[in-house]
Amino acid sequence: MGISRLPISVFVFFLLSAHHHLSLGDPITCSGTVPMKHRSQMLSISDFGAVGDGTTLNTNAFNAAIDRIRNAKNVSEGTLLYVPRGVYLTQSFNLTSHMTLYLADGAVIKALQDREKWPLIDPLPSYGRGRERPGQRYISFIHGDGLTDVVITGKNGTIDGAGEPWWNMWRHGTLKFTRPGLVEFKNSTDILISHVVLQNSPFWTLHPVYCSGVVVHHVTILAPTDSPNTDGIDPDSSSNVCIEDSYISTGDDLVAVKSGWDEYGIAYNRPSRDITIRRITGSSPFAGIAIGSETSGGIQNVTVENITLYNSGIGVHIKTNIGRGGSIQGITVSGVHLEKVRTGIKISGDTGDHPDDKFNASALPVVRGITIKNVWGIKVERAGMVQGLKDAPFTNLCFSNVTFTGTKGSPIWKCSDVVGAAEKVNPTACPELTSTSQQGGYCGNQT
Repeated sequence: MGISRLPISVFVFFLLSAHHHLSLGDPITCSGTVPMKHRSQMLSISDFGAVGDGTTLNTNAFNAAIDRIRNAKNVSEGTLLYVPRGVYLTQSFNLTSHMTLYLADGAVIKALQDREKWPLIDPLPSYGRGRERPGQRYISFIHGDGLTDVVITGKNGTIDGAGEPWWNMWRHGTLKFTRPGLVEFKNSTDILISHVVLQNSPFWTLHPVYCSGVVVHHVTILAPTDSPNTDGIDPDSSSNVCIEDSYISTGDDLVAVKSGWDEYGIAYNRPSRDITIRRITGSSPFAGIAIGSETSGGIQNVTVENITLYNSGIGVHIKTNIGRGGSIQGITVSGVHLEKVRTGIKISGDTGDHPDDKFNASALPVVRGITIKNVWGIKVERAGMVQGLKDAPFTNLCFSNVTFTGTKGSPIWKCSDVVGAAEKVNPTACPELTSTSQQGGYCGNQT
């Protein structure tokens, strides 16, 4: 399903949002941080015997083409692998450095659903086990490990994870290992993903983990609202990440910043930092923009701006738990528009599960220096929930120019174990957010 098949009301909402952002002048962008490379060589997947009829298995063709790129004489100049119009059924495959995977208009790379033939890999060290099941995990449909200079782009071609069988295994409790993601880059640098559709992921859709220099722009990410754990984009223990100008509608958080799980993430100690998320439009039964709940390596310096969400559970959700450790600080959220959302803002210290019973209950997260400003919402059932931990209150919180209206009177705020300030907040924020001291995170003259 592409944007053109969205309900008319949603599509108009998306266009109005885009017009709002663009009418302010040329938008600030970091899309050039990882530039689109001119490749000196080009191959077509058809040259390797691939057939786009939706039934022929093309795994050997993809592997042969990528091996050719990997072994090219001028490998550093890179090669473009062209996928023409058609539906190319394949098993999971690995990318290589210095390549562009280019999907033409009407091109679909579709996952073959055969669990017995799907490779298993080790769990991520910052998680200690598979995220859903102990032990190993299924490799992502398209995978890259230890790569540099990789581009996935095209004319809005599609990567389709055909995830429904995996969703059903999760629902029926028959999963032996953690489900595969759609696209994962691990220990990689200079990654660019643009102008493609990513849909029906079995699990998390796009997962850069232990990466630096990642740019995602002008992508469409789709999955049914009832598809379990189909997060849109999850930058995880990664730095210098930019996500912008995209539409996401999935069954879980649209963008979720992570950095490891309890004692394993604390030991691995790799934060997510210097992340920009802007001009994202979409809907989710869970959160539009999330930080956490896996935050054990720490999350710092995240900027979220110009976000438009509708028909969602939570607008912005910052979430952690006891046993997580780590710090969440330097988070700025601004320019958020919400419509028909259950909770506008939620900052919580009791969210998310644990990998095992070995977590240290004394490893408490530090949450401080959170600024949320210029937020507007209609049909919001609950304005906000800000609930820290008794032994680790959340401090230096600032809410400024935040207005929510509900379907039945004014939404309310609920707060505990937090210290912060609120200016021009309607409905009136809870007393814990009315401090005007510097210690309490006074908002000053921010607008």
